[in-house]
Amino acid sequence: MGKWLLLLTCTLLCCRTTRAEIFTSIGQMTDLLYTEKELVQSLREYIKAEESKLAAVKSWASRLDSLTRVSTSDPEGYLAHPVNAYKLMKRLNTEWSELETLVLQNPSDGFISNMTVHRQYFPDVEDQTGAAKALMRLQDTYQLDSEAFSKGMLPGVHSNAVLSVDDCFDMGKTAYNEADYYHAVLWFQQSLKQLDDGEDAVVSKADILDYLSYSVYQMGDLPRAIELTRRLVAIDAAHQRAGGNLRYFEHLLSKQLQEMDQDYQPASEEPIQLGTYSRPKDHLPERDIYEALCRGEGIKMTEARRSRLSCRYHDGGRNPRLLLRPIKQEDEWDSPRIVRYLDVLSHEEIEKIKELAKPRLARATVRDPKTGVLTTANYRVSKSAWLEEEDGPVIKTVNQRIEDITGLTVQTAELLQVANYGVGGQYEPHFDFSRKDEPDAFKRLGTGNRVATFLNYMTDVEAGGATVFPDFGAAIWPRKGTAVFWYNLFRSGEGDYRTRHAACPVLVGSKWVSNKWIHERGQEFRRPCGLTEVD
Repeated sequence: MGKWLLLLTCTLLCCRTTRAEIFTSIGQMTDLLYTEKELVQSLREYIKAEESKLAAVKSWASRLDSLTRVSTSDPEGYLAHPVNAYKLMKRLNTEWSELETLVLQNPSDGFISNMTVHRQYFPDVEDQTGAAKALMRLQDTYQLDSEAFSKGMLPGVHSNAVLSVDDCFDMGKTAYNEADYYHAVLWFQQSLKQLDDGEDAVVSKADILDYLSYSVYQMGDLPRAIELTRRLVAIDAAHQRAGGNLRYFEHLLSKQLQEMDQDYQPASEEPIQLGTYSRPKDHLPERDIYEALCRGEGIKMTEARRSRLSCRYHDGGRNPRLLLRPIKQEDEWDSPRIVRYLDVLSHEEIEKIKELAKPRLARATVRDPKTGVLTTANYRVSKSAWLEEEDGPVIKTVNQRIEDITGLTVQTAELLQVANYGVGGQYEPHFDFSRKDEPDAFKRLGTGNRVATFLNYMTDVEAGGATVFPDFGAAIWPRKGTAVFWYNLFRSGEGDYRTRHAACPVLVGSKWVSNKWIHERGQEFRRPCGLTEVD
């Protein structure tokens, strides 16, 4: 019965996805690249057909141009020849009709048909907005200025992936439409800088200044808003909003200066950049600690503590399957104890798991602590699939391996969850176990709380994507084929609140993981209770 409840829960999770949630996985976004490649080929075929058609029309025009020059130079003499008279009748009755048919042919039909077939899979406005927000999330987490992003200069990575003036302006518009004036200012400023540097653009300087000045005003910088609006008026005196905005901003500033008994100070001549304005606070109390750990900063492991960490061969308590081939085990953290196991998954196993998961990937969900219902959330951006042993022999093999390594039964564990993190993919700080204020979180499973987490890294990640623990300042970086393991509960069954953790946004690369959430039921003799609450 428990197994069917698990399957029902996972089915509900996989089905809870909407149109706007399709593109949160690099694994699935790769399909779009092949779609675009096919459309480019279709476009080339259309161009070739148009060129062929135009060449035929040009040939007709050239031949008839020569013919009419001769015929009109002496019309009567030309028509005196019976063959010429016949050919004139034929041309006007048949050949010009054929030319009309040729001109009316529409080579675009094939291309339009192909576009129509693929359009249903195209990203929509919500997807584009989500991708823009992902870039801003990376910008915040890794403290990247807009210029570095626009030039493709990410940490340790240099590429030709650049953002144009119009791209930067659209990024700013996305933030502006969300009333996120902090990011709007950064991207409008970058758009203006690139335009001033001579880069070609569709958007006008007046439009950029219009949005930038108002966004700066919303950030509370009246002197700079006035200076930018004056620049707008100078290039477009008839602008419908500029004059009114300028008078309003000047009035507000004058009123503020009078109230504070201060003299007017001109706007700073320093360009707006990362750090000019303070980023607004949000719902996450440990935001600064979390993001610092993602950057590799603020890790609290001292050299003295690090010297006590060690590595060893682990045989799972003399498990027969590990005696002849023990697993390499490394300490990642001392308290709470987090260990990493090496060579847990082979390349072939990883590829098979990804192959099984890809068709099942759906927007990852979280459990609402109040209702117990699975739902999507902005703080978890990835795609996940749930695999059971009937899906393939490799799943049974992996489940058995996890049981052998941990010494815990997986008979009451949840199905193997496979997740793929796409552009800016992340999972903000959270607990794997259910707290006392959410007693019904796992009630339907009937297997108790999540006692432990076994997390497999199935890819290396070029930049970003660490697993971090803000409470005690740990950062664990993905290494393909390895797995990390920790207990979420003390032996008493009380939750270990230090294990609140997060998956940092992926900056460059694609992050694939799989995890097994192991539950309390069945562990009574494998992990006996302790004598105190924190044993």
